[in-house]
Amino acid sequence: MEEAIRKASVLIEALPYLRAYRQRRIAVKLGGAAMVEPRILDSFLQDLVFLQVSGIQPIVIHGGGPAISAEMKRRGLEPTFVRGRRVTDADTLEVVTEVLIRVNTELVQNLRRHGGKAEGLHVRGQGPLIGEKLELRDDDGQVIDLGRVGRITQVRKVMIEGLCNAGIIPILAPLTREEGTTKVLNVNADTVAGRVAASVVPEKLVFMSDTHGVRTDPEDPESFASTLTEEQVQELAATGIIDRGMLPKVQACIEALDAGVSKAHIIDGRFAHSLLLEIFTDRGIGTQILH
Repeated sequence: MEEAIRKASVLIEALPYLRAYRQRRIAVKLGGAAMVEPRILDSFLQDLVFLQVSGIQPIVIHGGGPAISAEMKRRGLEPTFVRGRRVTDADTLEVVTEVLIRVNTELVQNLRRHGGKAEGLHVRGQGPLIGEKLELRDDDGQVIDLGRVGRITQVRKVMIEGLCNAGIIPILAPLTREEGTTKVLNVNADTVAGRVAASVVPEKLVFMSDTHGVRTDPEDPESFASTLTEEQVQELAATGIIDRGMLPKVQACIEALDAGVSKAHIIDGRFAHSLLLEIFTDRGIGTQILH
């Protein structure tokens, strides 16, 4: 009986959130351990079906970094990263495109097996992302050539919103075609998530990461902050405390918040059902970033 009462208490705690988010959209960037550990991925897919059945409209943007690096290693290619972005020459782009579309297809198939409705969006179909070649500059103002790496210039949000309104979960691969051409560009998945959220403006943007949240001390894995303002995040980034792979995530959060998204979250995707715990419990489990 005590166990039954505990379960009922959990449902009661979730009730105001179920009411608040019904018919609202929540964008989720899937990456890290949540993609490579079958048990965790399975729980994430269950979370998505729970959201969908509850009347919430998820939008998923996925990465594929570990699978891409593994395939590159198998082919004798050495991954190189600059400011959290993968340098992408022609051979790397072939691997990236092949792996991301395979991952996208598998996510759609697995979600459907769990009883959810989903549709994959990528460059071999009617992808919703249009882009251009990305140029980064070093401290001296010199251009850093990342190869076939792009940035998003346009999100065809009508396509994404149409699927949401039809009760279908859009699952986006972080690839785009260069505007006016058929050339494919590799885009950082965190950056895509921020751009999509800034266009569609969901209630929340949630990043599944391999840390408890944003650390305030890079050397202390337990020093994560439960809440940060946009100003605090910018200070941490300016002082180098936030860097490498976390930098694109917080930049994407800021872009989404500036566009009108209410909250952005960076949570630990290594735990089962972490998405539901963040959305439907009072305390949450990661770092929330506010405007």
